[in-house]
Amino acid sequence: MDKILALLDGSDYSQSVCHHTAWIAQKLGAGVDAMHVLGRREGAASTDLSGTLHLGARSALLAELSAMDEQRAKLAQAKGHAILEDAKAILEQDGVAGVKLHLRKGDLLDAVQAVEPDIRAITIGKRGEGSAYASGHLGSNLERIIRASKVPVFVASRAYKPIQKVLVAYDGSASAKVAITRMADSAVFADLDLTVLCIGQDTAKAQATADDAVAKLRDAGITATSRTAAGDPSDVLNDVVTTDGFDLLVMGAYGHSRIRTLIIGSTTTAMVQTVRIPVLLYR
Repeated sequence: MDKILALLDGSDYSQSVCHHTAWIAQKLGAGVDAMHVLGRREGAASTDLSGTLHLGARSALLAELSAMDEQRAKLAQAKGHAILEDAKAILEQDGVAGVKLHLRKGDLLDAVQAVEPDIRAITIGKRGEGSAYASGHLGSNLERIIRASKVPVFVASRAYKPIQKVLVAYDGSASAKVAITRMADSAVFADLDLTVLCIGQDTAKAQATADDAVAKLRDAGITATSRTAAGDPSDVLNDVVTTDGFDLLVMGAYGHSRIRTLIIGSTTTAMVQTVRIPVLLYR
């Protein structure tokens, strides 16, 4: 399981995904599998316009459409190979050896779940190829990956910046406890500046909750400080991240208020959308 799976689509976020993946891989001494998935619509048949045509014209049009589809499929494959080769070059420049490239066709989630037993974490960009037109929304594939993945998901920001200062949003929920347990067992956080923040109106309870997480990290040899705040979690977290210059936000994918696993926790969704730094999510 000492492999990181980097999901790449050629969007503006792909270069950042590569740099962050290399940083994680070197911290863990892990290998990297870079994957690009050709969606079912890439190379799919065009809209059928032949129904009102006579047989000869219809046959000619279908043949032309088939040739166009074949050409689109070839171009999509060539683009996929180029994306992966570019990613490999960036990863190797960042010091990662033995990068494995995977070009798949079909559904992204199916492709990820097929390899998930062999990976330690997933890295992915916050938004996909349409990022320039959807700045207020998460990529649909990202939401699906977060809901389904059993391994941590690192959501890369648009621009790469070295990570030193980490904010851990902790509410004592099941996924937040998993985050602390996994962090305590990870070499990624050993030499970073960690702050555990618990948000709640009951200051004493929030402090005790944050202190409990800090104690578990310290037991594993990881230094962290505790902090509390009151207010709406999304607003508070965004303000703290912006004001105090944190480089990474770590949180559980679901808080106490989640409705099963039908949706990503509302605070999680808001933070991934809003903050301009990477977000590491645990389930």
